[in-house]
Amino acid sequence: MKKALLVVFSVLLIDQTVKFWVKLSMQLGEEIPVLGKWFYIHFTENYGMAFGMQFGGEWGKIVLTLLRILACCAIAWFIYYLSKKKAPTGFIVSVSLILAGAMGNIIDSVFYGVLFSDSMFQVASFMPAEGGYATFWHGRVVDMFYFPIIEGHFPQWFPIWKGEEFLFFRPVFNVADSSITIGVALIILFQKKYLKSLQEIKKD
Repeated sequence: MKKALLVVFSVLLIDQTVKFWVKLSMQLGEEIPVLGKWFYIHFTENYGMAFGMQFGGEWGKIVLTLLRILACCAIAWFIYYLSKKKAPTGFIVSVSLILAGAMGNIIDSVFYGVLFSDSMFQVASFMPAEGGYATFWHGRVVDMFYFPIIEGHFPQWFPIWKGEEFLFFRPVFNVADSSITIGVALIILFQKKYLKSLQEIKKD
């Protein structure tokens, strides 16, 4: 359980530190080149899911946040169960990465609206006297990692999108999104090993 807590705390610390830095240093839409034209710190915000996807407007956002909180409770219980059953450390770490990522974006959604002023055409301030840019549960998730690695146009012979512009990788994401993705990827990669361990746990 200590390893799971360490993973969750570490990811949350890194995620929130980066988000605070971006929010208090950059205007919305501003970007800083890091690795030529391949990697930018590009400040954007979204109302919804990972990688900038959205879900059902304001009420949809509240429902999504509630579902995330319920999912986090279920995942936290699952990690506790795995720890008690002495499941493989790799599996516990993978699930902990997913939990940490979900919690990181929940913090933005629930609290950032009241903690920060708006970032449009200005650098935000923390705990402004006039109040934040939104109410509780209506904060926006801060994203910043942008990797436009390949940019070009589909060839004219290509079906449907012939001649249209394409960009890989278009979504802008954050540390929390990365944590979820890595956790899921590790589970998929080592699924046979982890599935065998879960089957052995059920027999006990």
